[in-house]
Amino acid sequence: MVDFTENMLTVRRQAELVAVNRTSVYRKEPPYKESEENIEIMSLIDRVHTDYPTYGYRIITRLLSNVGYVVNRKRVRRLMRRMDVHAIYPGPNLSKLLHAKYRMPYLLRGLEITKPDQVWGIDITYLPMGKGFMYMFAIIDWYSRCIVDYELSLSLEKSFVMKCLRRALSRKAPSIINSDQGSHFTNHEYLDILKDHGVKASMDGKGRATDNARTERFFRTMKYDCVYVREFATPRDLRHAIDEYIDVYNYQRPCQLLAMNFPALNMLKTA
Repeated sequence: MVDFTENMLTVRRQAELVAVNRTSVYRKEPPYKESEENIEIMSLIDRVHTDYPTYGYRIITRLLSNVGYVVNRKRVRRLMRRMDVHAIYPGPNLSKLLHAKYRMPYLLRGLEITKPDQVWGIDITYLPMGKGFMYMFAIIDWYSRCIVDYELSLSLEKSFVMKCLRRALSRKAPSIINSDQGSHFTNHEYLDILKDHGVKASMDGKGRATDNARTERFFRTMKYDCVYVREFATPRDLRHAIDEYIDVYNYQRPCQLLAMNFPALNMLKTA
């Protein structure tokens, strides 16, 4: 970022111009802070995890070694944590135990979803760029599969999640929002936002791959249709591509699960 007094641009405006979350601008360290090789390895980890979400760092380390990368488990595990990538499997997770008092039950088991804005699913994913990466938070309506809103950030600080949630809930509110048990959602600020808008919080069961399948399916489709086929030089380029893709996804891309209707059209239906 440049100095405001010399260029007469506020930090907010500069963040808007490069299409990044303003909070990440104030970080002292570089947003990526990884070697080119690590960035390359993280992109490969993302592809493997997208296709095989049950693979942990041990299997991924072996796969990387098989294609010529000199890596050990400790390095791969650190990079996966940096990416906020976790294998899906039942078992204890000590980091999440720290947030136990904020964990909510899974409310969707056996629930028939019959109308738009009944249930929203939310999640965060890693997006590779040519020489860096960003994180994407997305809100998807489970009935229509329509993308309600999304936000990109250079860091995993929770502010970009809360900003997007507040923006979406200022327009309308669902009955339930479902998330995983990650630290972005097992905290008082997130739960207070939902409570203020009369929304019930639901959280995936530990290690259950199917609890948030709709959101994960969208991320996988988006990455193969939009992200993996291009090399983005800047956050602005990535944001522009995601904007275009979501517009097509919502309004022009027929969905087999919706009898080839468009998600935005299905969003207009009532029970």
